[in-house]
Amino acid sequence: MAHLERRSREGRPAVPGSAAKRIIVEFPPALYRTTEEAVREWGMTRSALVRSAVERYVKELKRQRLERELAEGYAANAALDRQICGDFSHVDAENI
Repeated sequence: MAHLERRSREGRPAVPGSAAKRIIVEFPPALYRTTEEAVREWGMTRSALVRSAVERYVKELKRQRLERELAEGYAANAALDRQICGDFSHVDAENI
């Protein structure tokens, strides 16, 4: 008996135990038209386009959060960093 692999609608192999969740999203008419044009142009399903867009948006939000946290950390440690530089300035002078 041949083994049949379960596949998603987009043809990707289905991951066992990870059933896709269906959601309803409302689009204003102009965005819906733009979405339909994009799926026709790029030959993808609406679901694939929306998933891709959400993945990219979440990735961008995470990047922005990391940048904000790094900037806050640098600002919080700026006084200490300046003090350490001052404490070791004599070492720099020895190398001249």
